[in-house]
Amino acid sequence: MRIKMLALACAVATALTAPAVAKTYTIQTSFNAGDFSTEYLTKTWLPKIKEMTDGRVEINLTPSGSVVPSKETPQAVSMGVLDGDWTSVNYFSGQEPAFAILGDLISGYDKPEQMLGFCKDGPGEKIWQKALDEIADGQVQLIGCGPYSREALPARVPIEHFADLKGKKIRSPEGLASAVFAAAGASPVSIPFSEVYGALEKGIVDAADASAYVNNAATGLNDVAPYPLYPGIHSMPSMELTLNKDAWNDLKPEDQTALRDWFYSAMADLTKVVHEQDEKLAEKDAAGGKVHVIDWPQADRDQMRKVARGEWENFAKKSELAQEALDANLAYMKTIGLMD
Repeated sequence: MRIKMLALACAVATALTAPAVAKTYTIQTSFNAGDFSTEYLTKTWLPKIKEMTDGRVEINLTPSGSVVPSKETPQAVSMGVLDGDWTSVNYFSGQEPAFAILGDLISGYDKPEQMLGFCKDGPGEKIWQKALDEIADGQVQLIGCGPYSREALPARVPIEHFADLKGKKIRSPEGLASAVFAAAGASPVSIPFSEVYGALEKGIVDAADASAYVNNAATGLNDVAPYPLYPGIHSMPSMELTLNKDAWNDLKPEDQTALRDWFYSAMADLTKVVHEQDEKLAEKDAAGGKVHVIDWPQADRDQMRKVARGEWENFAKKSELAQEALDANLAYMKTIGLMD
């Protein structure tokens, strides 16, 4: 009997001191393999989630399209094909128009930190979860949302002010972005992202909705479009981090909190680092003389926002959730001084 009790005590002691076995969650992103953002998050932030959960949670990030097309990730997460997604939600706007408002309020916010605040501290997460429930049968849990960078606008010709948009051919995705550019007097052109370089090089378009300055520089866009608008005047794509609802419910409450804290800390850091990279490259390019970096005055940015608001309001008529998403954004923007 004494031997049995001793064995039991040893087993309990071993169980208490044994390291936690991590559960690894496969999260598909809309980042491309090799992107600065992907590499930075993988190297700097993936190890931290294990630390923050005492070894219970690990994340495996896979690149865009590695399991399913980006527009199908909510359904893949709801069915358990993916554990979760970290995706730019513009891909979902065809399923629910609210995601166009939530994913990229064109010319709305001036800084990523403002829209991260809309999600983290404002009404963003609540309306976002409602939109997810609409397209994923309530089987996907939002962990966090927000952007990490305002995109630059590479241009072949100088666009120094709002008035200079008139008549310019601008590559833009269909939907809200195209509507805003058209309302500002430009001529939107819908071409695939893979054809942006050639379209700029050949003069098919005068400017292009592409990516962050650091990514545009890496792909050579500024070589063929040496008048980039930076900081950009239009796009700031917002992303979501989600988990399958059953997987989420299986997590300890402290791990749920840790995941949310981890996401917002990672996004805040990524925002800072990408901004630093953008600033360094823009300064270097401008000093080299081959690239003329254009920074619009605030008055022109405000004029662009005013025109854009009319298109937000038109687009919000597409669904009740889209209107709710816009109302939530406008209310928050008033609290931070972006709207009267």
